Amino acid sequence: MIMPFIRNHQYNLIRKQVNWLQSTIRTAVDQHIVESVRTDVYMKVMEAFEDANPEQRNILEPIAELQHAEQCQHYVQSLEPYREAFPSLARKQLQQLFPKVKKLQVPDLSKLDLRAVTYLGWDDTAANRLFLVYPLDGQLVGIAGRYTPSNKGTCFLCYRQEHVALFSAIQRRKPPKHASPDYYKAIGNYMCVDSMACNHNLTDTDKLEWFFREVAGTPRR
Repeated sequence: MIMPFIRNHQYNLIRKQVNWLQSTIRTAVDQHIVESVRTDVYMKVMEAFEDANPEQRNILEPIAELQHAEQCQHYVQSLEPYREAFPSLARKQLQQLFPKVKKLQVPDLSKLDLRAVTYLGWDDTAANRLFLVYPLDGQLVGIAGRYTPSNKGTCFLCYRQEHVALFSAIQRRKPPKHASPDYYKAIGNYMCVDSMACNHNLTDTDKLEWFFREVAGTPRR
């Protein structure tokens, strides 16, 4: 039995690429264009699974054989059993990730499809704070910071136009030598206000992991 191995952002990438191929099949007159897009789609998907084992590759590789628009959606649906869920968390585990936060407002995870989650995010509107959790190097890491709602803009995580907020978190890394006792460095970026919308759009984790490492002071392995 093949265990789930397709993370949410990878599934989003596949869905996006297959939709592009489907649209090309339906609209392109020149079959050379269709073949070119099909090859490009195949390459992008397989590049996202460089560490896939032979069994996993066998699940993914039929994308190179999609000839008709109807086959495209069937292919995406066939991947559902192989979607990997975000690690399940109890309320106490979430609280342990934010030990300095009193009366932490915890989301109801039972209402979430954890297969559709790359990072967990929620806000505490009363405190004007945003909380993020992500499995960095196999270990769950939590970061918290202030957020200032803005107008519609580009999220630096998913690169899509959404309603965003400026999220600013204090870096935990050891301060520079000879720094003053009250030294701190804040790192900020515009992110989707709705983390589930961001999770739906996310197709890679490069920026997400960079941000977590910068804030948490975790070196790259």
